[in-house]
Amino acid sequence: MAVPIVKAMKRSPAAPPGEVLLDGFVLRRYSLGDAPALAAAVGESLEHLRPFMPWVALEPTTLAEREELLRRWDDDWANGRQYSYGMFRRDRVVGGAGLMRRIAANGLEIGYWVHPAFTGRGFATRAARALTIIGLSLPGVSHIEIHHDKANVASGRVPLKLGFEMVGDKRVKPAAPGESGLSCVWRVGRSSWAASDTESAPGLPAATETESTRFSRHD
Repeated sequence: MAVPIVKAMKRSPAAPPGEVLLDGFVLRRYSLGDAPALAAAVGESLEHLRPFMPWVALEPTTLAEREELLRRWDDDWANGRQYSYGMFRRDRVVGGAGLMRRIAANGLEIGYWVHPAFTGRGFATRAARALTIIGLSLPGVSHIEIHHDKANVASGRVPLKLGFEMVGDKRVKPAAPGESGLSCVWRVGRSSWAASDTESAPGLPAATETESTRFSRHD
């Protein structure tokens, strides 16, 4: 049964919900049958994503390879390593986002991308906000981070709007053609997020019991 997403931090579930209903799209856990729609979205977005997404160098892939990727994501979800979601408008994939356990035992990193036909609509920001609420509700998670290359200005606007704090930058080896090699690290903790989200982070409405954002478990 769907319940307001604002309650997610009170529930402390062992795993994230499989579906999040947001304004303009649904953030949903991928299924094997989504392989063709994901392939179409990635194919239409290659040049848009190429400057800052290292995985684009592996494209194009076959349908069988895409299905194998979805199987790996399913295994990652089951084992708590990574929670990968697609942004869906009906059956069309218009982006992707996820929670990844690769920064610390008590932290999660959020990643996201949006199809070029749907940029500028706040999809990445809404997805990241939902995943922050969900991630901080998981047992043992004390903080959420967003990392992006300094040259990726659009990506950096997301954590800024959400009230994340930029805690530093670090030199890394560029992995995509548009990267500068300087990775910006943004972080929010459980207590600071609760305060900022209640008071309404810049550019976002405060979470309320009547907001349209809802999540449900379809696992």
